[in-house]
Amino acid sequence: MKERDLVSELSELIGAENVLVDEAARAGYAHDRLPYANFRAREGALVGTLPGLVLRPASTEDVSAIVRKASEVDKPLIPYGSGSGVLGGIIPLGEELMLDMQRMNRILGIDRENNLVTVEAGMNGEAFEDALNAEGYTSGHLPQSLTISTVGGWAACRGGGQESSRFGKIENIVVGLKAVMPDGRVLEVRPLPKRASGPSVLDVIVGSEGTLAVITELTMRIWTLPAAEEAIVLALPDRAAALGLAKRIMQAGLHPRIVRLYDEKETALRTEGIDAYRTRPVMANIVVCGEPAIVAAEAALVRGFAQEVDAVETETRPFDEWRAKRYHSITKQWLDRGYYNDTIEVTVNWSNATALYDTIAARIAAEVSPDAHFSAHWSHVYPEGVCQYMTLRLPPMDQAAALPLHQKMWEIATGETLVHGGSIAHHHGSGLFRGPWMDGEHGVGMDLLRRIKASVDPQNLFNPGKLGFPPRAGAVDPYRDRGANV
Repeated sequence: MKERDLVSELSELIGAENVLVDEAARAGYAHDRLPYANFRAREGALVGTLPGLVLRPASTEDVSAIVRKASEVDKPLIPYGSGSGVLGGIIPLGEELMLDMQRMNRILGIDRENNLVTVEAGMNGEAFEDALNAEGYTSGHLPQSLTISTVGGWAACRGGGQESSRFGKIENIVVGLKAVMPDGRVLEVRPLPKRASGPSVLDVIVGSEGTLAVITELTMRIWTLPAAEEAIVLALPDRAAALGLAKRIMQAGLHPRIVRLYDEKETALRTEGIDAYRTRPVMANIVVCGEPAIVAAEAALVRGFAQEVDAVETETRPFDEWRAKRYHSITKQWLDRGYYNDTIEVTVNWSNATALYDTIAARIAAEVSPDAHFSAHWSHVYPEGVCQYMTLRLPPMDQAAALPLHQKMWEIATGETLVHGGSIAHHHGSGLFRGPWMDGEHGVGMDLLRRIKASVDPQNLFNPGKLGFPPRAGAVDPYRDRGANV
């Protein structure tokens, strides 16, 4: 089919004003916040291609109609929330159609009896949380990207908010959904508390990043706003003590709203002028919330556990300042100044947490560059382990020199995570950039996932080339300038 004929037919389906053909408009959808793509953009280069067209559906029916047309003309497509991802999950590799979901931005209903909300996938996260707050609820899912992400994006990349230790990650919060399959049929998973009727269809879709289905609606758990909370900020003698404290809190069965531990470098940036950190250089921010009696009991336990590891309670200023800026992008500030800044979040069991940090830090210092920055904090904790959130940074330099070093840092951090028995991703998803490590992550399971993809999407229409799935014939090589063999 000729391009103008496809534009005409799609315009009949969703309105000409919702079919964007202008090159400048399409360029705005060519990449997300993947640092590597932004490094390349500084030099005027794209990692992939422009999308062929940008389509703006307003309903599940619109999405279904678009998918049927795409299948008919064998044109691949990519669901787009608001481009807040940092792994290249929406980068087109072959002029795919881009489905901008942001017109689907309504709360469809709040079920007060069952503490559930049904929301369209394109609703902005901040608008969603504000609307729930106005009704006395919280979504419990508050990622750093809250103001620039969509609810559907949270589910697509299997995200985790900053309060996941209490409310759970997105896969614990989503209990039902609607999604359009590659043949245009609408899949519906009814919102129920539990099923034992075979493998979880919900879990096949949540985290699939648009490769298996286009999520259009979500039904999610919600919670009444906590009646009380208490923040406890601690100075600890070392990282091992901080990690041990977090482990004790979670394995004791407490449900803190926030647990954030910082290594020495990140602590120093946040605690200037507070004497306790001169001798205890590691900080922990712990927030408990809920009914006042529960808050009092959990706070007392936290303080008791803290005494056991020689922690000292300090003023709450570092936590208050973080909370006031918790949705700001730190990476962008460095990128704007010409640095090569990136973040990698992985998970590891408590038994390997200290060794993982030490090994990565030592290898980057020895093998990358004496000017390479490495630091970490631990901002999602669970009874069995922790998310290690690392910041990697190179100073301004020639890009030809920087890209291989950037790649080496990724290889060290990701490779050592696998060696230490961890997972290569906690909440950012996998997208494009983590594709080379997906076999190492899943082993035989990756073969199972590829078989599911081939069966559900035999034309390879949905977001090809992501999550370690194969690209379509003729797609550009996204790693052609990445700087190392991947």
